[in-house]
Amino acid sequence: MRILGIDPGVATIGFGLVEADRGQARMVTYGAITTPAGLPLSRRLYQIGADMEDLIGQLRPDVISIEELFFNTNITTGIAVAHGRGVLLYTAEKCGVPLFEYTPSQVKLAVTGYGKAEKRQVMDMVRRLLKLQKVPRPDDAADALALALCHARSFTSRLPREAGVPETI
Repeated sequence: MRILGIDPGVATIGFGLVEADRGQARMVTYGAITTPAGLPLSRRLYQIGADMEDLIGQLRPDVISIEELFFNTNITTGIAVAHGRGVLLYTAEKCGVPLFEYTPSQVKLAVTGYGKAEKRQVMDMVRRLLKLQKVPRPDDAADALALALCHARSFTSRLPREAGVPETI
């Protein structure tokens, strides 16, 4: 399964593609989509959508794993990120790629085994789990790889459903 992890933003959107099979994960590529600070927000959002469509077309992921929005102390930054995240959700749907959302705590738990792990612990575990020489840069790309790993680990723990049989809790 090809999992494209996305760390949403407006200035920098991290991405990381992981191939996962039978509990093993391998990094394929990672990087960041960036938009210039001087552009109006509407133009930045348009660019994010266009770049994301191109990225999905090139990488051909089976699924996308994206971080759920959370607000910290800076609500203004959170609102801008929410705009960018909306474009990313729209683009995934437009391209027909199934989307899975995870909270920061779920990502930390899946990658480190502790839902309140520090950022540096998550980044080091991404490096270790993917057998990389160093932590991926920028940080947004490492976060995106963590999101992809989170989906790889949580998805493989799900039991397959029979077609047409509704899920029950």
